[in-house]
Amino acid sequence: METFNTTIFPRGEKAPSEYFSGGTAWVQIIKLNENQLNCQIGNVTFEPGCRNNWHSHAGGQILIVTAGTGFYQEKGKPVQVLHPGDVVTILPEVIHWHGAVPDSGFTHIAINPNTQNGMVEWLEPVPDEHYHNVSI
Repeated sequence: METFNTTIFPRGEKAPSEYFSGGTAWVQIIKLNENQLNCQIGNVTFEPGCRNNWHSHAGGQILIVTAGTGFYQEKGKPVQVLHPGDVVTILPEVIHWHGAVPDSGFTHIAINPNTQNGMVEWLEPVPDEHYHNVSI
């Protein structure tokens, strides 16, 4: 099993378990959504096998992968495998999920722009049978 360590930012607080499955995730907010920039930035760390629920962002989202190996999938499209240095641009209202592959932790910076339009709409979990049938 690949080990990983994010040394740039602290691991942060445990993410709410109602929005994540298959393991634990941690979130460290780097930039609060507190001013006229309408943007929140967080560092998210997933343990192996952990992923978030299907969800969307009214203002879109940008993911910058910093460690480990992960998955990203938009509803109705194939799963993408993500590695450090990959950047994913997610348009507003696109339903998607992301998380670690089964045998590696995964860390990304999540940039949530246009927060005046809303932050996140959480949907159903990604079923184990869907997650475990993803081919790398």
